[in-house]
Amino acid sequence: MSTKFIKHSLFALSLAIAATFNPAHAAPEAVGYELVTPVQPTHDVNKVEVIEFFWYGCPHCFDFEPTLAKWVKTLPKNVEFIRQPAVFSEQWGKHAKAYYTAEALGVVDKIHTDFFDAIQVKKEHLETEEQLAKFFVAHGVSEADFKAAFNSFLVDTKVRQAGALAAKYGITGVPAIVINGKYKTSGPLAGSHEKMIEVMDRLIAQESAVKK
Repeated sequence: MSTKFIKHSLFALSLAIAATFNPAHAAPEAVGYELVTPVQPTHDVNKVEVIEFFWYGCPHCFDFEPTLAKWVKTLPKNVEFIRQPAVFSEQWGKHAKAYYTAEALGVVDKIHTDFFDAIQVKKEHLETEEQLAKFFVAHGVSEADFKAAFNSFLVDTKVRQAGALAAKYGITGVPAIVINGKYKTSGPLAGSHEKMIEVMDRLIAQESAVKK
């Protein structure tokens, strides 16, 4: 074996080792996110879209909510934040219907945190139309308005569509965040809810730079 061949081999090996430790070549999972495959279209190509997949019955979503709510208030105007109920079972579908009813009535900001609290802390059962009607009425919505929205074609359609969205983005658990239809992160991927925010900020900055 010639000296020249040995030197060439060692040089090639050194390049391979350098590439291995270069953050630019790190697998997405190593930096707190995974790729969405295939990339999904966003609602507004001029903005960076952030989608939160959640379920009111999820204790991890409940724990993440205060951190997320505080973060949402700091978002720049070029970022569009979308809450997306995940539907993996009939029970999840009932909670999704409650969310979409609130959305149709324009009262999401009024009931969202309290709904989480009712489910997670007070251990209330909020699944039937009657149970949900009482909750909405207690938050200033007339029973007639609630029933009209709850039984509307629009709300039923959104619940049905929600059932397919998680699979579309490759979401298997919540809370999960999708950034601009390209990346997804979660507590297990990022390491913690706080680190999720760090990953989200980094990817938003990256996507904002691309759009500029």
